[in-house]
Order: sequence, then C-alpha cells, then structure tokens
Amino acid sequence: MEKKDFEAWLDNISVTFLSLTDLQKNETLDHLISLSGAVQLRHLSNNLEILLKRDFLKLLPLELSFYLLKWLDPQTLLTCCLVSKQWNKVISACTEVWQTACKNLGWQIDDSVQDPLHWKKVYLKAILRMKQLKDHEAFETSSLIGHSARVYALYYKDGLLCTVFSVDYNDELDVLVSGSADFTLKVWALSTGMCLNTLTGHTEWVTKVVLQKCKVKSLMHSPGDYILLSADKYEIKIWPIGREINCKCLKTLSVSEDRSISLQPRLHFDGKYIVCSSALGLYQWDFASYDILRVIKPPDFANLSLLGFGDIFALLFDNKYLYIMDLRTEKLISRWPLPEYRKSKRGSSFLAGEMSWLNGLDGQNDMGLVFATSMPDHSIHLVLWKEHG
Repeated sequence: MEKKDFEAWLDNISVTFLSLTDLQKNETLDHLISLSGAVQLRHLSNNLEILLKRDFLKLLPLELSFYLLKWLDPQTLLTCCLVSKQWNKVISACTEVWQTACKNLGWQIDDSVQDPLHWKKVYLKAILRMKQLKDHEAFETSSLIGHSARVYALYYKDGLLCTVFSVDYNDELDVLVSGSADFTLKVWALSTGMCLNTLTGHTEWVTKVVLQKCKVKSLMHSPGDYILLSADKYEIKIWPIGREINCKCLKTLSVSEDRSISLQPRLHFDGKYIVCSSALGLYQWDFASYDILRVIKPPDFANLSLLGFGDIFALLFDNKYLYIMDLRTEKLISRWPLPEYRKSKRGSSFLAGEMSWLNGLDGQNDMGLVFATSMPDHSIHLVLWKEHG
C-alpha cells in the first residue's frame, strides 16, 4: 500500500476506533494482537512500558515533587532512593522532609547549613543512634583508677571531672560557689581564693549549687542576670549573686510545706526552668513565675533520680540502670546497666557528663562522658557514648 493510501486508511480506522465502546476497543486490540508477529509484539511491549511507567519525579517540576514527597514517611523515602539515580538525587535534596524527620527523632536542626544533601546524611546517622538507644547499645563503660581512699564527691564541667563536693564556678564573674555539710554556701573569688560571702538559711546539707545566667524575665531578675540556686533535702533556694555581706534568699521552692516529701539530691537549672526529682516524680518550675509547670510521674516499677533535663530528653537513674526519657512522650526509650556503685544519700558520688544532647542530638554532641560514679574499690566508673558506626 502506498504511503498516501496508508495514511488515509489509518485516518479512517482511527475515526472508527474512537467511536467504539471500551469493550469493542478491547476486542479490536485483542484481534490485532492475535494477528501480530514477533516484531509487532516486541514493538508493542517496548512502547507500553514507556506509556504505563512514566517517571513522575523526572517529569514534574522540582517544587511539586518535593510537595508530594512530604507525604511519605522516611523509611519509604529511603526505599524510593533505590529506584534510580534520578530518584535518589531528587529525594536526597528534599531538605524539608529530612529536617522534619530529624526533628521527630529529637535531633537539633541548624538552618544555616545550605548543603541540600546534608540532612539525609544526618537522618541516616540519627536512625543509627536511635536504634542503638532502643537496643540499649549506645554506651560503653570505662574506669578511672588512682584514688587510695573513698571518693566522696564528683564534679564535672567543661570536660573536666573533679573529686570535690558541691561546687560551681564562672570565669566571667571570677566567682566559685560551694555548698557544705554545715548548711551554708560560700562565694569565693577564683583569682585570689578569698571567701567573699557566706550564705545561710538551709537547715540540711547543701547538696547542689548551680550558677547560671537567667534567660527569661522573672519576678526578681532580668535576662542576662546571674542566678545562684542551692538545694538541700527539702528546699531549693534562689539567691542574688553579688558581694553583699549577709545577703538574703530571694525565693524558696519546695514540693510540700510540711516537709513530708523530700527532694532527691539533684537540681537542674538552664536559665528558664528549674527541675528537681522527688518520690512523686520530676517537678518542673517556670523560672519567670516560680509556678510548677508539670510533674512527670515515674513508671510504676521505677523510683528514678534526676541526672539531667533538656528540651527533648531527660537522663535518669536508679540502683540498677541509667535511663533516657523522651520528654515529648514522657516515655523511657533506653537504658544502660549500672554496677553496684557507692550509694550516697547526699547525691555527691554520681553525676552526668556532657548534657547538651538533652536539648536534641545533632550527630556531634553524642560523644564523651554520659555518667560517672564512685565505686567501693575507690575507682570511678564511667559510662561513655559509643562512637558512631
């Protein structure tokens, strides 16, 4: 058939085919397939694959692809990355998806990072670390040996582990504060070692002192002011930090006026919130108003003590385990076995190490010391983060 005649015939056939019902069209195609040879069937197979399996990620504008990808969960997206190099490139560059996934895992987000492929790599590191936590495999242990007698107290700051009783210091103020078994606090000049002030008012051992900048406007302080907190068995006291002689306590916090409920010898203050644990749970005060914001009840089986408290996680422990709690759900997500450590009623023989990760992991702050406690053999038992796999 000549080309001109063929084209006219094809036009007529096309018009007739379009006028058929779907059932008639299917029967027509079935008949034509039955008449086709190998060349025609191969041609049909190749073209059907192109028509039926269109790569929508490749065809759609990038912004629309990103919008569609936001509806998929991260694990599905990781599977989709295996489809092709093009899919992997597009999905890996979907910054918002991976940032959201990292936030949901309790990871800190630095919006200044411009690399579009950065956040998928961070997510992969995050799920590995979170799996280690879930499987109780995120830490390792070590020991410090060298003391010839009992270690009564531990203190950690800026990467240094010291064996002293309750202290805190600030280089900017040239001040060190210490708590004592004689119920007093002392303020010292770092540069000269001179005692600048002795604060009285506690009726129990002062088991914790914290020197920290205020980050909110409170009833008695402004952002940027330095705050001194001290704690004993029943009370938390807030002091002005200065060189006035015989200065008075500004505020006293407690969980029971009749002292029927004692505080455990740990105290957290980050400039915005005060947190302390008791037999009834973790108490969190708003520093701006001194109101109790919430009480986190421990699980029925646990009598947990506070080690550290952040925006995302809390570090807790009991006689047998070190625990991590997700504060968004108030659920324990990981634990690590502890040895028979030396139990101190004053809370001075154990402490947390680096705590920035409690505000959210970032792939860099989950390293170094997590927990330390003194042991009966005079050594110091350490719990450390494992290196990333």
